Amino acid sequence: MSSIPWQYLKPGTYRRAAAAKAERWARKRQGPDHAVTELHSRRVYILPTAVGLVFALMAFTMLLGSMNYNNNLSFVLTFLLSGIGFVAMHQCQRNLVGLELSFAGVDPVFAGQAAEFKIAITNHSASHRPHLQIYAGDVTSDIADLAPGESRIYHLEIPTSQRGHVQLNKFGVRTLFPFEMFRSWAWLHMDLQGVVYPKPADHAPLPPPTQSAHGHRQHDARGEEDFAGLRKFHDGDSPRHVAWKAYARSGELLSKQFSGADTSSQWFDFEQMESADIEQRLSILTRWIVEAERAHRDYGLRLPGHEFPPAHGESQRHLCLETLAFFHQPPARADDLAA
Repeated sequence: MSSIPWQYLKPGTYRRAAAAKAERWARKRQGPDHAVTELHSRRVYILPTAVGLVFALMAFTMLLGSMNYNNNLSFVLTFLLSGIGFVAMHQCQRNLVGLELSFAGVDPVFAGQAAEFKIAITNHSASHRPHLQIYAGDVTSDIADLAPGESRIYHLEIPTSQRGHVQLNKFGVRTLFPFEMFRSWAWLHMDLQGVVYPKPADHAPLPPPTQSAHGHRQHDARGEEDFAGLRKFHDGDSPRHVAWKAYARSGELLSKQFSGADTSSQWFDFEQMESADIEQRLSILTRWIVEAERAHRDYGLRLPGHEFPPAHGESQRHLCLETLAFFHQPPARADDLAA
């Protein structure tokens, strides 16, 4: 007789296998969900908790005692407790029915940081919805209540380890209300994903020297010789260029614009780096971009097949870092997300 593999003897193995099989069955039954999904009664599952099982065992024991001693008061108490149990089961399941769940976005992060997926739950009913929680595996959000007509954002912090995409193929919403005798939940398969930038190098060499261009209007936003007017304030503009007097008069945040000045920029070139390791090169480039943005310096990026001219600001930062994140990586396919 062959021996049983040791992994099948570990505690919780069968429970996890049964849960995974149930989740696969639910996805096949429900199919992929839209970005905005309303929960119907057929989508909500319910099972008793350990507290509920003890409560049911106690009620059954009381029923046997009542029948044995033919005690009417004991029958009344038993049926009263049983009725409370059935009402709790109904309320637990109804606590999720009618809720609207939608994806509220996920901000890009660096590898090693947690990607914060935002899930919005809206209660369109006139009933209070207490003790709601979003979960994905062992990751859970805070528990919060929803008042009638209220919408709330729940956060799921999914850990990341490498650049590229971070995926949230499925997540669930659950409740233990009331009395924590039953656990009601629903699975959703929205196939969500976010962007993971390369991790900035802890010890990066010095970036390439800056290059200057003299006496022309190459970058009006960075010139400092001749005042050319005012424009709307953009992220990344120097605070010393803010027109504070104009802001005091109109309440609108404006920046002073100059022309005809010297401009400086840096080029970050993938091919000119000394390291032979691709991931190390990407980490160093990420560190240079982060530091250049922090100092409000213009920078350009050269990669095989990509070239971004010098600029600075949030759009330049995201464009360059996103290109580094997916460098030499195939795009995610629909069947990959559904796996």
